[in-house]
Amino acid sequence: MKKSPGAIFDAAEPRPRRGEAQDEPSKALVTGATGFVGAAVVRALLAQGWQVRALVRRGSDRRNVASLPVEQVVGDLTDAASLRGALEGCGAVFHVAADYRLWAPRPEELYRANVEGTGHLLDAARGAGVRRIVYTSSVATVGLPADGRPGTEDTPVGLGEMIGHYKRSKFLAEERARAAAAAGAPVVIVNPSTPIGPGDVKPTPTGQIVLDAARGRTPAYLDTGLNIVHVDDVAAGHLLAFHHGRVGERYILGGEDMTLRQILTLIAERVGRSPPRIRLPHGAVLPVAYASELYARLTGRPTRVTVEGVRMARKRMFFSSAKAARELGYRWRPPPEAFADALHWFEANGYLTNQRRPKAGE
Repeated sequence: MKKSPGAIFDAAEPRPRRGEAQDEPSKALVTGATGFVGAAVVRALLAQGWQVRALVRRGSDRRNVASLPVEQVVGDLTDAASLRGALEGCGAVFHVAADYRLWAPRPEELYRANVEGTGHLLDAARGAGVRRIVYTSSVATVGLPADGRPGTEDTPVGLGEMIGHYKRSKFLAEERARAAAAAGAPVVIVNPSTPIGPGDVKPTPTGQIVLDAARGRTPAYLDTGLNIVHVDDVAAGHLLAFHHGRVGERYILGGEDMTLRQILTLIAERVGRSPPRIRLPHGAVLPVAYASELYARLTGRPTRVTVEGVRMARKRMFFSSAKAARELGYRWRPPPEAFADALHWFEANGYLTNQRRPKAGE
């Protein structure tokens, strides 16, 4: 297969730089190991010969790690004592866990998990003397230039520009990680863009977009855009950050920029449907989002159409991974491969048919 610039398909194998020995595999603690990105990180670590300990919450859906040779320990980011025990004997920490919801009836839960939980883990990891902590942030914390150019790690941005509780909580959590690094903790920060691929059991808000489009439930679209990356390339970027990242630095782990119309068209073509042709103005969708959130509060049922999501869609969320490519040797594959793998996984697991979706533990 012909390779395009910046699209190399063996990204799951981090390579040492010239004159630099590959670090010996060790035992790593992975938080969020049962989730979409976390499970991909676990798979990447296992492929490189690491021993993996997965921090799992009591009662969590463990399908993503059920068949993997990992040690599971029950703990919670809000329970500092459980974290100290989970870190025993680990030389590395990959802190991937996050509460990723664009709408929550109790927003304080996002701050408790994403901000306070990150602080607890960083303190425990530093106390345990781990070699390196790779903290998974998000491009949600990265600024976007006013002229439409892709955002970079250095694009100025502040808390006041964070739309919604999820973005604010991730911004504050990354501030905790930066402060820990400044105080001497061996923290490297990675900022994944929009991961797509297998293992999205929940699914994530982005995975739900893929599912809705594949089911023909997206008759119209907003004029927005996302940076699409295969989840396995994001996982490979985590290992590269461990081996080559500079302490205190942040690295965008992204892929290629696509408009939402391009994304929906690609998915429709994959499943043999007609792509949506109606472009909705943001102003027309915002009242629907407010009404949907009100209904969600009254019924207790989550909504897919959120005010935060519509507000974020006013900008095309395009980003550059040039720094990660330059400093880490990070590469990514073309988006069609990510969507193909995601759709194949969704179909194989009954998400695209009337087949009952398996429950946790089955």
